[in-house]
Amino acid sequence: MSRIGKLPVVMPEKVEARLRDNEIEVTGPLGTLTTPIHELVTVQIEGTNITVTPVDIENPLSKALWGTVRANINNLVKGVSEGFKKSLEINGVGYKFELQGENLVLSIGFSHKVEVKAPV
Repeated sequence: MSRIGKLPVVMPEKVEARLRDNEIEVTGPLGTLTTPIHELVTVQIEGTNITVTPVDIENPLSKALWGTVRANINNLVKGVSEGFKKSLEINGVGYKFELQGENLVLSIGFSHKVEVKAPV
């Protein structure tokens, strides 16, 4: 049984989903994304939840696609509502960073400091 596939995808406010033929289209504040749906899984939209179920639970491919299709739909919903984020995590001892104006100065083990333009 798929642990990921069992979970419904919850759509936040201002996000809509539509099923057309063998694809799902998700529209939100940041745009519209679509992905195809394999015929071995079924997708249902019930209010703000999207559920994915396998057509034949005995078919190994259907079970494999169950969680994959659900994860792809969840990525679509995140993409149109939150967008892409990039973060930097510095762990450990001996690393340091500081913000000087618009530059990020990194002391990360080189013999010199590394200056990078800070992302907005």
